[in-house]
Amino acid sequence: MNNSTDYFVEVPTVSEPSYLTVYQWEQFELTRWRRWMGRNWNLSLVASALYVILIFTGQRLMKNRKPFQIRPLLTFWNIFLAAFSIAGCMRTAPELFFVLSQDKGFHRSICIRDEHNSATAFWGWLMAMSKLVELGDTAFIVLRKQPLLFLHWYHHITVLVYTWFTYEAYEPPLRWFMTMNLFVHALMYSYYVLKSLRIRVPRNFAMMITCLQLSQMIVGVTINIYSLYVKASGTECACGLCLFGEPCSVSYMKNYYCPHSAPHLHFSKTKYPTRNHLSLRA
Repeated sequence: MNNSTDYFVEVPTVSEPSYLTVYQWEQFELTRWRRWMGRNWNLSLVASALYVILIFTGQRLMKNRKPFQIRPLLTFWNIFLAAFSIAGCMRTAPELFFVLSQDKGFHRSICIRDEHNSATAFWGWLMAMSKLVELGDTAFIVLRKQPLLFLHWYHHITVLVYTWFTYEAYEPPLRWFMTMNLFVHALMYSYYVLKSLRIRVPRNFAMMITCLQLSQMIVGVTINIYSLYVKASGTECACGLCLFGEPCSVSYMKNYYCPHSAPHLHFSKTKYPTRNHLSLRA
């Protein structure tokens, strides 16, 4: 499918927004990279196929081996992703809040292609690229011989493909999705850092992250329902490809609430959730 023909609409960008200082290294050629993603989104399918082959081959190879002791590497990995998520959230959230503060802000944030600043565009692209990097999370589960939940690898694959497939269309709800995703990941990977350093974390903090993950999906479903309502009422709304995320969000919530596939909601058997217990990513 060639997204460029049907979905590409120029998005005006500004380098000096009133609500954010854009650094020189954040100047971003948005149109160029949107075109590139439109031509190459199918690479996410190739990456997903290789990912599945590698994780299940890895499990077979590890079957009669002892778990690798790679805690220092795990700590570094978590620090890197926590720092990236914190920085990304700080650079993308201002634009979302600015749009929400305008007249009919909620509607504008979903349906109107407002001006977009270069910093948010840059970090939004990095967020899309990070979905490839985050596949590495599963390597730690396999090498440490922890249980691998279906929800973990299913979510990694679907988020990667959805993000890459819809990136070129660059629809307004992307502001919501990338800011929420980076915020939750900032907390989640910070939690992983503390646990990998064997620092005791209150149980309520882990439960809060799980609730935020669920809230993320609920917000996503709400945005899609609102955009459908607007379209049905005869008003234009720049949200088309984003609706492909609806089945994914519903399936995540179904698996989250299912006790057999979502043991991370049941904390009684462990002192704290493991990487698998908090494995769901947005």
